[in-house]
Amino acid sequence: MSATGRGPMAALAVILLCAAPVAAQSTNPLHGTIDELTAAINDQVVDWRRDIHANPELGMQEFRTAGIVAEHLESLGIDVQTGVGGTGVVGVLKGGLPGPVVALRADMDGLPVTELADVPFASRVTTQWQGREVGVMHACGHDNHVAILMGVAAILSEMRDDLPGTVKFLFQPAEEGPGGAEPMIADGAMENPKVDAVFGLHVFPSPVGMISYREGGMLASSDGLRIVVRGIQTHGAMPWGGVDPIVTSAQIINGLQTVVSRQVDLTDSPAIVTIGQIEGGNRGNIIPDTVLMIGTIRTLNPDTRTLVHERVRRMAESIAAANGAEADVTISLGYPVTVNDPALTRQMVPSLQRIVGDGAVSQPPATGAEDFSYFAQEAPGLFIGLGVGADDPTLVHPNHSPYFYADERALPIGVRALASLAVDYLTGRPISED
Repeated sequence: MSATGRGPMAALAVILLCAAPVAAQSTNPLHGTIDELTAAINDQVVDWRRDIHANPELGMQEFRTAGIVAEHLESLGIDVQTGVGGTGVVGVLKGGLPGPVVALRADMDGLPVTELADVPFASRVTTQWQGREVGVMHACGHDNHVAILMGVAAILSEMRDDLPGTVKFLFQPAEEGPGGAEPMIADGAMENPKVDAVFGLHVFPSPVGMISYREGGMLASSDGLRIVVRGIQTHGAMPWGGVDPIVTSAQIINGLQTVVSRQVDLTDSPAIVTIGQIEGGNRGNIIPDTVLMIGTIRTLNPDTRTLVHERVRRMAESIAAANGAEADVTISLGYPVTVNDPALTRQMVPSLQRIVGDGAVSQPPATGAEDFSYFAQEAPGLFIGLGVGADDPTLVHPNHSPYFYADERALPIGVRALASLAVDYLTGRPISED
């Protein structure tokens, strides 16, 4: 199946279609420049996206992608630093006028997934992963993120004389793991100059022309849960001769579900506790001495995160003790909640409405996780979703699917969105104040 959206006229048609509902409200002359430059560069953005899609790299191995990004930024006269937090790239564009500092982030890594999507630029890349050869695919759409931000860099570099402030471009490695945001921050990506606000986007299989946002918790924290239940091994015919960790584990699994259903205020913030793996015993007539359970904890509020951790630990340890067993509970902190700063979100929503009109919608939170959350802890942040779902429902598949398909008509929408967020923040002129 061939991709759509090629050519400047096709790009301009998408732009005009998406801008029509509210374009007349904008009097900021820089908006028109963004729109014109987006149409002019759209073919190049599509080509970047297809090249990166066909050549995906796993986290902290994005050497080719980082090289393409760095060369592009340097060609625009943007100050470039490479090797940030591993394979990250940071570009600094100084505007012609004094003003604040805004950061725009794109993640670069692919996933160990063998692509099955029917596109002419499908990945054929393989690599070693956990001791075996696997395919590599941009199954989460990060190729779109990189190409979009490369396009934004080209546009804003053309406008630099009119920009009041500085734009930092953060091309981040390893969002899918082991996590590239924290190492980039440790290497000073949010400093020198210090970032005042940070924006990012992620593609989702919602309809093209939709941009989603949410004040507060947008994406969940994701923490690893490991419980080892220790009993006393005995013959299956004489359970009273030991302590059964399997029965205890079953009670713990049921008890953990009441942490969410009975101990968390779900009207305030959702939470999920999942046990996805359980191992114990090797024969039907032997009660083993240990059972291992592995799962995840997801929350959408930092306070709820702390509460659930405490209650999960208490529940497992108490049930184990009641059965004469012991439970060793380990909770490994993963990505924190991705929190959109409420004031920044309200300020910038008109910028999104200019791009897609009624397609800019406030959405319920999602339980996926994102390490953009770390950048948003360093400065007020806004993370948005960009719809890339095709009109043909047979092409619509979730992120991380080997069939994941991104409709390229969304690319100019993403370019305009990030460029407009940056310009409107720097100028202090959201559309509602024009």
